[in-house]
Amino acid sequence: MDRAAKSELVTTLHNVFKDTGLVVVAHYAGMTVSQMTDYRQQVKEAGGAVKVAKNRLAKLAVKDTSYDSISDLFKGPTCLAYSKDPIAAAKISVTYAKGNEKLIILGGAMGETVLDANGVKALAELPSLDEIRGTLIGLLNAPATKIARTVTEPGAQLARVIQAKASQGEAA
Repeated sequence: MDRAAKSELVTTLHNVFKDTGLVVVAHYAGMTVSQMTDYRQQVKEAGGAVKVAKNRLAKLAVKDTSYDSISDLFKGPTCLAYSKDPIAAAKISVTYAKGNEKLIILGGAMGETVLDANGVKALAELPSLDEIRGTLIGLLNAPATKIARTVTEPGAQLARVIQAKASQGEAA
């Protein structure tokens, strides 16, 4: 990698760190290319990305960002999984690490909050932003549904009583 490419990579990563909601740092030693491709694809489908960069370049990229505190995690063969959604990268990384023992989560950061491996795992157990939105919409729609059901129920009961009387009259 020549000097211009390294500079471009540092600039790209620096901009990513300014925009992202969560960064997960993991060791990937021993993973095959197909496993790494599968991991990248799963994170990409969740709205994130996985980047492998030299530790020295990653340390330069996090400098002067809110993720500066995770620079001590960059030791050994590390990869970065990040996403704007603060849950997506953690959820995919933890799920993938359960199925592949070669992906070892070291920690991460959410803004200025540094997370250890257990913190990332706890974050992965939270519902995603889309799940929370769906729950809120369901809670907001529930009262309207109950009101509509309550308003229509007396008429429905009256109709059932009339139908029952009519059925009795026909049977007699």
